[in-house]
Amino acid sequence: MTVGIILLVILVLQNVHTNDYSLTPGDATPVAPLVKIEGLSTNPHMDKIMLADVYLSSLSAWQWLTAHFQSHVEFVNASELVEPGIPTDELNAQGFLEMSDSKQAAEVAALRALGWKLTAVSSGAVVTGVVAPSPARKAGLSVADQVVGVNDTTIRSACGLIGAIHPLRAGTVVHLKVAKAHINAKGIITWGSPRVLTVTTAAAPSDQGSSGCPGVSGPDRSWLGIEPEDGVRYALPGSISIKTSYIGGPSAGLAMTLTLINKLSAGTLTGHWVVAATGTIDANGNVGDVGGVAEKTVAVEHAGAQIFFVPKVELPVALAAAQSGLRVIGVNTLGQALRDLHALGGDTPIALTTPR
Repeated sequence: MTVGIILLVILVLQNVHTNDYSLTPGDATPVAPLVKIEGLSTNPHMDKIMLADVYLSSLSAWQWLTAHFQSHVEFVNASELVEPGIPTDELNAQGFLEMSDSKQAAEVAALRALGWKLTAVSSGAVVTGVVAPSPARKAGLSVADQVVGVNDTTIRSACGLIGAIHPLRAGTVVHLKVAKAHINAKGIITWGSPRVLTVTTAAAPSDQGSSGCPGVSGPDRSWLGIEPEDGVRYALPGSISIKTSYIGGPSAGLAMTLTLINKLSAGTLTGHWVVAATGTIDANGNVGDVGGVAEKTVAVEHAGAQIFFVPKVELPVALAAAQSGLRVIGVNTLGQALRDLHALGGDTPIALTTPR
C-alpha cells in the first residue's frame, strides 16, 4: 500500500508543471570546425577555441524536487527568461534569433579587429518578442519577422516603427510591410520577400514605460504588442558561415569572434593553449554578460580547457566554480581578450587578406 501511494504521488508530481527551469552544464564545442569562409585567405592551423553552452529544461514538480539533489544545477523562474507578457513558447525562437544576431556581430567585430572598415546599414525593425494576447499576435507576427514599412512609411529601425505607431488612435487599421521569418528545427533563420499584414492597433497598456526614442514623448496612443530591435546588415569582404545547429542564445559571441580572428590571421592567436570563452559580443567588440556561467565553467573543464574567458562582471561566479587546473580571465572587450592571449604567448593577429 505504501509503495502504491508513493508511486501515485510521483505520477501526480510528474504531471504538475512549474514556472521554473533548470540550467545544467552543456557542451564545450570547438568552433573552428563549424566555420566556413570563402573569398578570404585562411590559416589551416588547428588551435582549439571552444564555445560553452548549457541545457535549459522546463521542470515538472517532480523534476524540480529531484533536481535539488543533483550537483551543478541553477534554477531560473520563467519570469527571468522573458519580458512581461511574452509567453515562454517563444524561448526557442528568441534563442535562435539571438544566435543569428551574435554570428553577425562576431563576423563584424572580428573583421574590424583585423583592420576592415565596415559600416552598418539600417534594414528595419526586427521582432524579438510578441505579447500574448496582442494585435500583433492576432495578425500573425512572430519572433524574427522584420517590419520594413508602416502604411506608406519606410521603417529602418525599432524607433522608426515605434514613432510611426505612437501617435495613432487605438483601433487604427495599419498595414505593415513585413519580411516574414522562417526558423527551421536546427535554428537557421531565412526571410521571405516583404508582404503586407493588416493589424488593428489597441490601446497601450497603462504601465507601459517610455520608449526612449528621439522625438517620441508622452504615452503611446496605440499598441501592437511587440518588442522590436534594430535590423542591420553589413557588406562583408567575403562569405562567412558558422554552423550552430540547435544552439540558441547570444553567449557564444566572444568564442566565435576569437575563432574567426584566428582563422583569418597568421600565426597562433592562442599560443596553443586550449581556450574556451563565453560572453556576448557586439559589432564594436564589447563583451556582455550571460547566464549559466557556473555551469559553463564545469562544461569547459570537462572538455579540457586551460583558459576560460568570461565577462568580467561574472568572474567571481566562474572562479568559485572552477577547479585549480583552469585559468579564468574576466574581460569587458575583445581587445582585452586579445591582449591577454598575447601575454600568454599568442601571436598578434595580422590579417592574411589585406583589408580594403
